[in-house]
Amino acid sequence: MPDDNSKELDWVQLRHDMDSLGPNRETMMERLKRKCKEAPLVPIGCLTTASVLAYGIICFKRGDKKMSQYMMRARVTAQGFTVVVAVVSTMMAAQKLKTKEAEEAGKPLINEPKK
Repeated sequence: MPDDNSKELDWVQLRHDMDSLGPNRETMMERLKRKCKEAPLVPIGCLTTASVLAYGIICFKRGDKKMSQYMMRARVTAQGFTVVVAVVSTMMAAQKLKTKEAEEAGKPLINEPKK
């Protein structure tokens, strides 16, 4: 079965490639810290959404239906804000990467008219 052997060798090669990256690999905690620094509004939005949701559930358990409904509406607003911020920060990161790649390649960012 050459197909099974080929798959096994692919995993061996992948493991070898991953190990060759060495100590420069980023840990999960380092990556989380970096991402929070790059887009600080995303974790703030996530925490706000979770907090409003928790308080809304507490109000629902207590029987305060009016405040519970208000909190669920606030949660939707906070969640929408978080999604918008995540999309905008992703677009900004992509643009930053594109700019960096263009600078490394020595290409102009804007097409200049030819003389």
